[in-house]
Parts: sequence; C-alpha cells; structure tokens
Amino acid sequence: MNAGLAGLIIVYQSKKNMKQLLLAGLSVTLMFTACKRERYYDLTAGKYINLEKDEKTGRMINTETHKPVYIYVDKETKDTIYGTTGDVVNGHVVKTSDGKYDIDDEYKIKYGDYEKKVEGDEVKIKDGDKKIKIEDGEKKVKKDD
Repeated sequence: MNAGLAGLIIVYQSKKNMKQLLLAGLSVTLMFTACKRERYYDLTAGKYINLEKDEKTGRMINTETHKPVYIYVDKETKDTIYGTTGDVVNGHVVKTSDGKYDIDDEYKIKYGDYEKKVEGDEVKIKDGDKKIKIEDGEKKVKKDD
C-alpha cells in the first residue's frame, strides 16, 4: 500500500470517529439536560428552586438561599407541601388579598393510621396508638395501652 493511500484511510477513519464522538457527546448533553428539569416550585418566591433537608431542623430549605421554604409544589408528585411540617396540603392553600399564598386555618390530613387535624392554633395528631394535642403552644402526648 502506498503512503498516500494509507494517509487517506487514516483521515477517513479519524473523521468517522469524530462524528461518533460528536454524536455521543451530543447524546450525553441532551440526556443531562432532560434529567435536570425543574421539580420544586416555591409559591412564596414564585419560581423554581432546588431543595434539601436541613439536618438540624428537619425542614426543607432552598439550596441557594439556605432559608426554609413555606409552601412549595412538587411537580413530580403533583402535591403542594407545607414546608414547616412536610404535610401535603392539596386543596388547603388559599391566596390572600395581598396576593400571597397561605395555608387555610382548618384542614385534615389522613394517611393510614396517621391523622392530623388543624383548627386555627390547635393541632391534633393521631399516629397509631399515640395522640398528640398542641394548643396555645403547649404539647400533650397520650399513648393508648
């Protein structure tokens, strides 16, 4: 084989490999872009945010501001979450006269053996055989025997 023909074959192979590398790189980029879609929407801030759990308080916080999130929507589960407690409050969010979002003063949540009832400042929780009542900042716990 002469040197000119061998050089031509190498150039052809290099271009073929470059196309494959370019296509592979483009595929990876598209995959990462598709996976990084926005999931959490902060109703107070009115924008998409990233969340993480604060190890000290257990509350969800905005990773950018490191501040607790009051009410947010999880677009993946289609749930509205009360950031203070982590409770799903679908149907209990109201828009106030000043355009902000707040939790209705009265709501109930039930998941299996877990029940929570909120009426203004009074909170009642049943979790299996344990009952918790919070009123005027005072917490009482009762356990069935």
